[in-house]
Amino acid sequence: MPMDEPPATARASAAVADSSEFLTDPHRRHNPLIDEWVLVSPDRTNRPWQGLEAAPAVPPGVAFDPTCYLCPGNTRANGAVNPGYDRTFVFTNDFAALQPDSSSAVVTDGLLRAVGEPGTCRVVCYSPRHDLTMAGLEPADVRRIVDLWADETTELGARFGWVQVFENRGEAMGASNPHPHGQIWAASELPGEATREDDGQRRYHAATDRRLLLDYAAQEHGGSRVVVENADWLVVVPFWAIWPFETLIIPRRSADRLADLDPPARDGLSEALIDLLRRYDRLFGQPFPYSMGWHQAPFDGQRRDHWQLHAHVYPPLLRATVRKFMVGYELLSESQRDISPEEAAERLRDVSPPEPPPQDR
Repeated sequence: MPMDEPPATARASAAVADSSEFLTDPHRRHNPLIDEWVLVSPDRTNRPWQGLEAAPAVPPGVAFDPTCYLCPGNTRANGAVNPGYDRTFVFTNDFAALQPDSSSAVVTDGLLRAVGEPGTCRVVCYSPRHDLTMAGLEPADVRRIVDLWADETTELGARFGWVQVFENRGEAMGASNPHPHGQIWAASELPGEATREDDGQRRYHAATDRRLLLDYAAQEHGGSRVVVENADWLVVVPFWAIWPFETLIIPRRSADRLADLDPPARDGLSEALIDLLRRYDRLFGQPFPYSMGWHQAPFDGQRRDHWQLHAHVYPPLLRATVRKFMVGYELLSESQRDISPEEAAERLRDVSPPEPPPQDR
């Protein structure tokens, strides 16, 4: 499917952004999606490092762990017993951060304000295999996960205003269980990050009558920041990326939510996800930690002609044993990155052709 041609102003800015002179010196880049800036320091990885180094991640070595709360047939911490599932399995989180029967009352005291937040949280086990990450699945298996994401989103969206599909992979990203799984949280109100993205996309659409992320995908097509591209999807290290090997996943046609994707687009997404995640794993020769999540149009009854479905992938690693720390300047001033997005994309493109990790076969 051909990409839409970006506006002339976008093509001109792309030429500036790809200038080698521009990329070698420290500079700031703007993120139009949330109207924030990031400081880019391309040569900072050359500095000596005597700080904390983490041991490389080690994948689980068994297909079934009798002590795992998520493996088929095992008893979870609250006493519930998992069915003997053989594909994907979803259940309500036993220790959910949101509860459907929470009060929605508002409490105020001068400058202090609190609002009750009804919602729910679900856990999605990708596979019965304890050692099989999404990177090791076959396209048909990932397609089932995509379909489940879409179905769960639609069902929860009938009751809640915001549905957040996400995965925390690895101990470095706070995963509480090594069994490959994701989560789906549904909340009543639009959270802060979604509000910023809604505002950014709305402003762009009001000015151009076009979707910001569709224009951005068209501008990046075939460019230096693209990692994976197929007929329906673009995976790119965004021009404004904060995390070293951060990526943005965008459908190349208009789509508000995962449920809007037709069968070919769902198949294309499955293939793109496998390609990307295997590249991550092969970059440093170990299971790559990340947080990944989908931003879909809210379910609050408002028209969202400006909203484009997309996913963010935020991996913390800068080197094989060194993670990027968001501290000091990042906490007190603005985000800063240590390598250029162009270099990060090139390194991901240049890894050997992605094959399933040996432990996943």
